[in-house]
Amino acid sequence: MEYIEDEYLMLSGIQHYYFCERQWGLIHIDQQWAENTYTVEGQQLHTKADNPTVKEKRKDMFISRAIRVSSGSLGLSGILDVVEFYKDEKGISFQSKRGKWQPYIVEYKRGKPKKDERDIVQLVAEVMCLEETLACHISSSYLFYHSVNKKIRVEITDRLRDLVSDFCAKMHFYYQHKKVPNAEYFKNCRLCSLYDICMPRMSKKPKNIDNYIENAIHNER
Repeated sequence: MEYIEDEYLMLSGIQHYYFCERQWGLIHIDQQWAENTYTVEGQQLHTKADNPTVKEKRKDMFISRAIRVSSGSLGLSGILDVVEFYKDEKGISFQSKRGKWQPYIVEYKRGKPKKDERDIVQLVAEVMCLEETLACHISSSYLFYHSVNKKIRVEITDRLRDLVSDFCAKMHFYYQHKKVPNAEYFKNCRLCSLYDICMPRMSKKPKNIDNYIENAIHNER
């Protein structure tokens, strides 16, 4: 399925969706938002990383910031923190530069590496969008965690690509039908800035909702 530009969802939202489907729905469908310490610190970090006036260049590498990307196949669009380009004969050409260059995304995060794959899923979605934007292939990219000053290489596997595609299809289903997923209560709910808006203890997600969505998406294809 190919989405038109008016149907694109926010690229950054896929991390919200992985972490909590309801959180994503409250933010991206109901337009609800609330700040806490974590969200403010994260915004400050991305403001520095996304500054397009900050440039760096070496003989065999240059950095681009705040690159706009999109994907018609995923129906996502957004802005990347940092993309590092290294000289590589298997890379892509630019009119203003000699030779060919291979891109690698560096996604900046406030905290430390997670036990789950929420950050990885976002990075893979960014890679897939950049691949469509630049008509290239990217086999790996990086997550940089500010609090531990650590840069982690992530292999962009077929499993992760399929997971991103599946999430995007479900996100579009919810968004098209203007349906915010029901709440589930987790031990980390109290850390969420939307806890008082969400009220996760007040409702439970029907057990068969995933099957319902899977069937609906399959019938639309």
